[in-house]
Amino acid sequence: MTSVGPGDGDGGGHEQDNGSRLWHVTLSVSGKPAPLSEVRRGLEQLAHDHPFLLTSRYADDHAEIRYWEEARDLHDAAAVALRLWGEHRSSAQLPPWEIVGLEVIDRATYHLRVAEGYGPPPAHPVGVHPY
Repeated sequence: MTSVGPGDGDGGGHEQDNGSRLWHVTLSVSGKPAPLSEVRRGLEQLAHDHPFLLTSRYADDHAEIRYWEEARDLHDAAAVALRLWGEHRSSAQLPPWEIVGLEVIDRATYHLRVAEGYGPPPAHPVGVHPY
């Protein structure tokens, strides 16, 4: 996986200094309406280009992408997530939308939320789905 350079801090993690961790990422994008068929095709291409993409939901003016990222710390995982849409916009022919939300949580927090019933809404099976 891609990683940014070493940060000044430990990113709040409690893992070994050289170990990577899994982070659950939810990226929300939004913008001017685009044809649904083009949004779907672009998200399917993004899933092909970014093999760890779990699921994405879309409408004509917004989308939500969820996936697992392996990174040293939260800073690295967030940096990769913030670049994802822009770096693949041209190759996947994604709409020119902007990132309007980002959540990055570690694996333990994700599983705790799900177990306690207040995690993210259940995702559709892996793939690209309309809202």
